[in-house]
Amino acid sequence: MRRFLAAAMMLGAVTGAHAADMPDFPVLRGGFTDGVPSAPVNWRGLYIGGQAGYGSSDENFRGTNTNLLSALLDHNVIQQMDVANWNLGLGKTSERSSAYGAFAGYNWQWDDVVVGVEASYVHGKFGGASVASKELVSGTALSDGNFHDVRVDSSAAIRITDMATFRGRAAYAWGCFLPYIFGGVALGNADISRSVTVNDAVSRTAFGPFTPLVPLTASDIVHNHLVFGYSGGLGFDVNITSGLFMRAEWEYVRFTSTVDTSINTVRAGLGYKF
Repeated sequence: MRRFLAAAMMLGAVTGAHAADMPDFPVLRGGFTDGVPSAPVNWRGLYIGGQAGYGSSDENFRGTNTNLLSALLDHNVIQQMDVANWNLGLGKTSERSSAYGAFAGYNWQWDDVVVGVEASYVHGKFGGASVASKELVSGTALSDGNFHDVRVDSSAAIRITDMATFRGRAAYAWGCFLPYIFGGVALGNADISRSVTVNDAVSRTAFGPFTPLVPLTASDIVHNHLVFGYSGGLGFDVNITSGLFMRAEWEYVRFTSTVDTSINTVRAGLGYKF
């Protein structure tokens, strides 16, 4: 029994010595200041910063020009060929772009819990274009007594140069790190162009020759058009010293305008909290 108590006392002494020799980890309490552990980071207050990033935009042009084509063929005999409902082949595209901008916000903090509001802006060249064509000869003569050889050429494009998101943030302060998630609304400045051309030729027989008619064309072009959507994402801020901090984040934005557009960006930033 005496041997057991002696061994236990020796083990306790060794463990205490090791614990005393173990290094402290000030990074879990907020970082270093001249080699001395600093107090926990105070994230409460107003902050601003700049950011740069890289992202991809995915556009779905399917059905984009349906209303243009329907209006163009209103009361036209070739509607008997159901031209307005043709799948013209306008599909999905994806492009990539760099971006840069700024952010500003305000945090409230309760112990380790941080919530805030933020506005973020980036300038880039997100968007894409799609071109398609379809041609069909009527299987029978239409109500005008003619066979029709119809070809529809369709195109659409979108370019979003400026994008701003207004979001709420929820974060957890862990030492000098502030991981967060966010969600909110998005606004974009877009140039959108759409066009449809219908080429029609007629013949008394299914085998021609076909005589071309005057092409029908409809287009819709808008510049600096305001588009709306929503955003969400996650990231983390890292306190460097005093109010200076670094940031890394990922953001997803979707604009449900005439052209369904989704934008994913990864960003790095440098900010200052007052």
